[in-house]
Amino acid sequence: MLLEVLIHGAMPRAEIAARLHLSRPTLTRVTRTLVLNGLLVEGETQLRSSTGRPSEMLHVRGDSHHFLGVKLTADRLYAAVTDLTAQVVDTVDQPLRSTDPADVVAQIADVAATFPALTAIGVTLGGIVHHGEVAQAEFLGWVNVPLRDDLVAATAIPTAVDNDVQALTSAEHWFGAGAGLSSMVLITVGAGVGCGVIVDGKLVRGAHGLPPRLAHILVDPSGPLCGYGHRGCASSYLMTHVMLRQLDGTPSYEEAVGRALAGDPEARRVFDNAGYALGVLIGTAANFLDPQKVLLTGEGLALYEVSEGRVREGIGASFEADPALIDLDVQPFDFSEWARSGAALAIRATLTQNLPT
Repeated sequence: MLLEVLIHGAMPRAEIAARLHLSRPTLTRVTRTLVLNGLLVEGETQLRSSTGRPSEMLHVRGDSHHFLGVKLTADRLYAAVTDLTAQVVDTVDQPLRSTDPADVVAQIADVAATFPALTAIGVTLGGIVHHGEVAQAEFLGWVNVPLRDDLVAATAIPTAVDNDVQALTSAEHWFGAGAGLSSMVLITVGAGVGCGVIVDGKLVRGAHGLPPRLAHILVDPSGPLCGYGHRGCASSYLMTHVMLRQLDGTPSYEEAVGRALAGDPEARRVFDNAGYALGVLIGTAANFLDPQKVLLTGEGLALYEVSEGRVREGIGASFEADPALIDLDVQPFDFSEWARSGAALAIRATLTQNLPT
């Protein structure tokens, strides 16, 4: 019942009962328990249909619990504290003291200690994560790091750890642009090319703990090589460091964007090629799943602003049906959103009782 109100918003008892097929006695008992424990609160009345009387609405009491979300990059720690509804109440942004796992655990524990009464912690990072253990995180140089267990030992707070794109997909599905959808594809562009998939209202996880991967879909067999030696795949065009490598003398992605917007021919070529590759990736994902929504985000999102036309061309060249059928939702992004998704991971793990302590 709590999940229903959390994901779909405030609603009256009768609507909850119909959604969950609950009898009136069960509904009354569960509602009383959630209200007494401070998780739901009774609010205003609303007229929900053209007939009948106004109904009293039940809301999630957000301030009843707080969660710490952490996003790790190669050199920084981004953190956000949210309430039970994933609304951010505070943020932290620090350089990593070092990438040694023990130092990172100690730094996260220090951040957690500044926020009393945390219900749980969620940590996300780019890499392969199995049941709370970081099997591989190349950008940190980690292999087989028991991050969840080490954090629980250091903080005595229940902790969840997951791949950052998987966590972001879950956060958008419960608390963002995908709330209430049964199918969705999330694509992130930036330092890497990430993908998350929701099918039948559930996050898709591979048999080997890997998130769905679209980065190496072929765009042009005569294109450049990616870091894995694949020629002309999406990542060989889309990753920000690859784009900068093609623009000699441009030290940052922001400056590259500025050059492209100013009409610099070389920058336009790089961004337009990347835009087309992104369109192929979006069209291929839509072919495969036919999702209700394709959500596009990430720190490299300025690519879409610069080369939206080429993105549309790539979609048209790869999607079998009418591109108008694709609900493409382009979401603004900053690193605090990655941290918020860590808190959402902790919320989700807590409420689904998937949070070992």
